[in-house]
Amino acid sequence: MEIAPDIQLPSLPEVTLRALEACHQEESYRTISEIVSADTALVSRILALANSSLYGAYTQIRSIDQALLRLGTHRFHTLVLTAALRQILYELGADQWQQLRDFWRHSLTTAMTARALATLTRYPEPDQAFMLGMLHNVGELIALKTPPGDIQQYYFDHQSEIAAKLVSDWGLGPMASDAMLYQQALPADIRDAGHLVKLISLATRLAQSDAAGIAAAGTIFGLNEELTREINRRIDQEVEGVAKSLGIPLSADYDARASHEKLKQTVLRQAMATQALDLSPLQDSTQACLAATVTSLTLITGLPSLYFGGTDNELTLYSASNGEPADLSVSASPASSLLTEAYTTIAPLILGDREPSVLDRQLMNLLHAPSLVALPVTGGDRCAGVFIIGTDTEGAQQAEEIGRLFCFQLSRVLSDLQAGAENRQDAMTDELAQQAIRRQVHEVSNPLTIIRQYIYQLRNRLDDTDVHQQLDVIREELDRAGDLLLQIGKSWHNPSAGHSEDCDLNEELKVLRDLLEDGLFSDEKKTLSLQLCEDPTTIAAPAAIVRQIVINLVRNAAEALDDMTDGGKVSIRSVAPVWQSNRTWVELEVSDTGEGLSPDIQRNLFSPVKSTKGRGHGGLGLSVVKQLVDDMEGIVNCRTGSAGTAFRVLFPMADKNKVAEE
Repeated sequence: MEIAPDIQLPSLPEVTLRALEACHQEESYRTISEIVSADTALVSRILALANSSLYGAYTQIRSIDQALLRLGTHRFHTLVLTAALRQILYELGADQWQQLRDFWRHSLTTAMTARALATLTRYPEPDQAFMLGMLHNVGELIALKTPPGDIQQYYFDHQSEIAAKLVSDWGLGPMASDAMLYQQALPADIRDAGHLVKLISLATRLAQSDAAGIAAAGTIFGLNEELTREINRRIDQEVEGVAKSLGIPLSADYDARASHEKLKQTVLRQAMATQALDLSPLQDSTQACLAATVTSLTLITGLPSLYFGGTDNELTLYSASNGEPADLSVSASPASSLLTEAYTTIAPLILGDREPSVLDRQLMNLLHAPSLVALPVTGGDRCAGVFIIGTDTEGAQQAEEIGRLFCFQLSRVLSDLQAGAENRQDAMTDELAQQAIRRQVHEVSNPLTIIRQYIYQLRNRLDDTDVHQQLDVIREELDRAGDLLLQIGKSWHNPSAGHSEDCDLNEELKVLRDLLEDGLFSDEKKTLSLQLCEDPTTIAAPAAIVRQIVINLVRNAAEALDDMTDGGKVSIRSVAPVWQSNRTWVELEVSDTGEGLSPDIQRNLFSPVKSTKGRGHGGLGLSVVKQLVDDMEGIVNCRTGSAGTAFRVLFPMADKNKVAEE
C-alpha cells in the first residue's frame, strides 16, 4: 500500500503547543530540536520537507538538528503552524487520546534507549539512532488515525515495512532503512548485522521492559543484566522528566481535550495574525509599512488602533483605524505614559490599574476606549514604533496576547525587508570594488608576466650554471608575487572564503579562471578552458589551500606551453562524485597540450628539486602541491605523453552532515 512521504500524523497537543511557543520566542535550535525530536509526527513532517526537492541534491539528513538547520527557524515555524492547523481537525475520543499518549511514551523510550546504547557501544552517530528510534513504529501512528477496518489492520501488521519505506523516501539512506526493516528480527539472527540494525532492534525490545529484552541485550551486544536494567531505569526517569516538562501525565488517565482546545485557540490567533499581515500592502519604508497595517491589527482584535512611528526620540501619530489620524507628536522622554514607556522599554504594556497620564487620557479619547494596550514593534535592533489598542479592562489581556503575536510577525517581515535592501546595497558596493581590484590585479600582473618571459629568454641565452640558478630564484619569487596577487583578488571577492574548513571547488574555479587569465594567459596564443560538472563539488579543504593547489598546477601547465609555436591550451575540469577506495571524492584535472614531461622530470616528480622552468611541471610548486594534498588525505597523480600532461587531484568530499548544517 502506497504511503505519501509527507503524510500528516497526529501529535500530542502539549508537544505542538510547546513547539509553537519555542518558535514564537525564537529559542535556540537546540531547544527547538529537543522539543520536536520527542514527537514522531513532527519528526516525520520535518524529514519529509528537509529532504524534499525544494532543497535540491542535498546530502542525507542524519539528525533533527541537521534538518532544522536546513529548514531555518522561520520555515520550521510555518511547518509547525501548518501541522497544528491540521492537528486541530483531529477530534479524537478519550480512548484514542490514551492510545496516542501510550504511543508517544513508547516511541520516546525507544529513541532514548537507542541513543544510550549507541553511546555505550561507540556508534559514531547517537543522534541518528535517537531519530530512528522515534520513527521505528510510525506505522502504528498511521493506524491510530485510520478508521477501524482492513486498512488499519494492514498498518498494524506491516509496521516494519512501512517505516523502512518512509525512511527510504525521506532520504535517510539504506542503513537506516534496514534498521527499520529488521527491527523485529530475532536477536540470534542479527548478531553479525550492521551496528544500526542491532541498536534499533534492541532498543525496541528494551522499551518493553521485559525479560526478553534483557536477554536480547546479552545476545546482541554482550551486555550483562545489571547494566541493562540500569539503562532501563535511567531511561524511564528521563522520559518521565520530559513528560513532566510538557505537562503530559503518564501515571493517570490522559484526556487531551483541554490541551487540544488551548492549541486550537493558539493556532487560530497565530494564523489570524499572519493572515492580517498578508492583507496589508507592504510599502518601501518601515514607517509606511507599519502605518498601513493598523487596519489589519484592528481586524484581528476587533478593537480600534493607532500607530505611532518613532524617529529621533520623537513619536508621531501616523495612522488610525477609526479615521484620519490627529496631528500629534510627542517626545519619547520622559517615559511617563503607556506609549512612551512601551517605546523606551520595547515591551508590551497594559494600562490596567495604573493612573493614566494626560497623554494616556488623550489616546483613550481618540480611541473612545476606557483602557489601553501598547505594543512596540522592532525594526532591526531598535524600536520602530508602537501600536496603541483601545480596549476595556476585561478584554485587555486577550488584546495584548493577539496583538503581541501580530507584532512578532510584523517584526519578522520588517527584518526581511531591511535585510533585502541592505544586501542589495552591499552587493552593488562589493561588485564595484571587485571590478576595481581586478583591474588593478590585471595591471600589475601584465608586467610580471613580461618580466617572467624576459628572464626565461635570458636564461636560454646564457650558459653559466650559477646565473641559471640565480634567475630561477628570481622567477620563483615572481611566481610567489603573482600568487599573492591572485589571492588578493580572490580574498576581495569572498573575504570569508579562506576561513572555512570546507569549500565549493566549482565556485573557486569560476573566480580563479578570470584572475588566472589575466595573469598567465595574456598571450593570445595560449588559451584556458574550464569545464565544470553539474553535481555538488563541496570538498573537505579550506579555500585558501585549494587556491594554492590550483594556481600552482595551472601556472606550471601554462609554462609548459612556452615552447609551443601555436600557444597551446590548458584545461581545468571538475568531476563529482568519484568513487575510489571506498570513499567519495571530487576530482580536479589540470591538463595541457604541451610536449609532455621528460624522463628526468618524471623520475623526480613531486620532489623539491631545482626546476627546468620553461618546460613546466618542475621545481618546488609540485612538491608543495603534493604536500598540501597529502595533508588533506587526498590523492594526486599524473599522466604524460607526447600529447601533453594532465594532473589529477582527488579531494575528499565534504562530510555530508556538515554540509547539511551549513
